[in-house]
Amino acid sequence: MSEARVLKLEGVHNFRDAGGYASAHGGTVKTGLLWRSAQHALASDSDLAEIDRIGLNTVVDLRGESERESNPCRRGPDFSAQVFALPGETAGLAPHMEAAASAMNAQSAHAALRGYYAHMPHRDNLIPSLRCYFKVLARGEGPNLVHCVAGKDRTGFAVAMLHHVLGVHPDDAMADYLLTNSAGNIEARIADGAQHIRARYGPVDDTTVRVIMGVDEGFLAASREAITERHGSTDAYLAEVLDVDAAMQEKLRAHYLA
Repeated sequence: MSEARVLKLEGVHNFRDAGGYASAHGGTVKTGLLWRSAQHALASDSDLAEIDRIGLNTVVDLRGESERESNPCRRGPDFSAQVFALPGETAGLAPHMEAAASAMNAQSAHAALRGYYAHMPHRDNLIPSLRCYFKVLARGEGPNLVHCVAGKDRTGFAVAMLHHVLGVHPDDAMADYLLTNSAGNIEARIADGAQHIRARYGPVDDTTVRVIMGVDEGFLAASREAITERHGSTDAYLAEVLDVDAAMQEKLRAHYLA
């Protein structure tokens, strides 16, 4: 299933279907409706044709204004989705680039990303975009895509929260999150990330780059722990911070479970 859910593209990394998992509420998460990816700035023409075939209705871009201006997404000739992108910044830098700023080695890079994830659920500049994502999904208007820069940190957290709402087992949600480390052309994604990291921060070694460009179980676990510590449960966090109350959760399940 992990290979089947990945759309193998040339210039858009980590493009995959977040559906297909069993739900504790019965049935499974529908496929073909809930997509996630990295940004589309380097999409090839063939990539755009493949994306157009999905028939996206809505796109939620979790990047901030400066990220969107630096790397505007390419669109195919048949692209007609409504794009939701809020004003302001959702991160000082993309999380992996933010980690690179303090990454002297693989160990410190890992610690930096774990620290970022511990704060991510409550980052004031990201919360409005996460709220937007769930409001868009609650409309139930066909296939949706959520993405950020690398499609692994902000996007990974957003999809993990959606999987919780849809009753996906935490182990399956973690497995989906970790697919970043194997989905698509990994070496091209790492090489692209390495170029940006080294252009900004100088000679960062290959091992450290791989930590920065990957994901780890401990990263998402740090977010989960922060949520439990402050709110007692993920459901309470969703309601109190992201405005995803019991009624919205039911609406989302009605749209995306089969």
